[in-house]
Amino acid sequence: MNLHHFDLPVELYDKYSGWESKHVVDLFVVFAKKCFELFGDRVKHWNTFNEPMVIVEGEYLYKFQYPKLVDGKKAVQVMYNLNLASAKVIKAFREMKCDKDGGKIGIVLSLTPSYPRSNSEGDASASQIADSFFNTSFLDTSVKGHFPKTLVEILKKDNVMWDSTDEELEIIKNNTIDFLGVNYYQPKRVKAKESQFDDSKGWMPDKYFDNYEMPGRRMNPYRGWEIYPQCMYDIGIDIRDNYDNIPWYISENGMGVEGEEKYINAEGVIEDDYRIDFYKEHLSYLHKGISEGSNCFGYHTWTPIDCWSWSNAYKNRYGFIAVDLATQKKTIKNLEYGLKKL
Repeated sequence: MNLHHFDLPVELYDKYSGWESKHVVDLFVVFAKKCFELFGDRVKHWNTFNEPMVIVEGEYLYKFQYPKLVDGKKAVQVMYNLNLASAKVIKAFREMKCDKDGGKIGIVLSLTPSYPRSNSEGDASASQIADSFFNTSFLDTSVKGHFPKTLVEILKKDNVMWDSTDEELEIIKNNTIDFLGVNYYQPKRVKAKESQFDDSKGWMPDKYFDNYEMPGRRMNPYRGWEIYPQCMYDIGIDIRDNYDNIPWYISENGMGVEGEEKYINAEGVIEDDYRIDFYKEHLSYLHKGISEGSNCFGYHTWTPIDCWSWSNAYKNRYGFIAVDLATQKKTIKNLEYGLKKL
């Protein structure tokens, strides 16, 4: 069971500015305790958050989720508060003895590993900085109990460091996850900063890097995302080598396509062979990582049936099963048959 998936009550934004407030952190702990109390006898595996970095990006940097602000300083504090909230919930989970009888608690992170344009010092540094903000800011704290050194140094230098206490940092240090969920869709490619940084809106992580479009990259044009299956292997090996080979699983992986009705054949079946290829390639690289010792215990697709999206409703379809919104008729796509062979 996952405790938070972009669904903080709007009243908590109106009254307390949402995750900017440490009071909301404490309210989240109250909510989590009630969930453990009500469902802990049946639910043994829990996640504190789904994609907390998306909250930081969407709400405080790039304006794709409410309240759609552009405020790097607030984004940094929200990043900290979400990490603190996760650790406090884990602390409560163990204090309530929910870890007996096989109970475990983790977190689901949207990982977008940063690849540098080249091996140059500037590109490598840009990649490390981007990774420390968008990935290891939650990965390091969740698994190791501390924030990445690179990130802390930059935030202090730029005078945008979050507000914290020694007691809070001890809670983060001592309450790490039992297992990790990874949502993977695309990598992040960066290069040394070449464009002029616009500081009119204050501090932003983009101050230290530019995004890079690798020539010849494969794209999903409907989402604007690069298709890079090898990243599944790279994530697995990184977890094996740098995160104590913690048990982990793919919690989301899939391909969204707009206008799939154009691929309907004479039998009325959507011929989504592109999706079969997508899964085949990603699973192949995941299997390679597992065969080399990465402790991956599961794989979840996004998603078995066409579903509603937070950002664009039913615009992009991901499922094995198509949904006609007008009639609610469900039709198996070609992928369903292809998966049997896969």
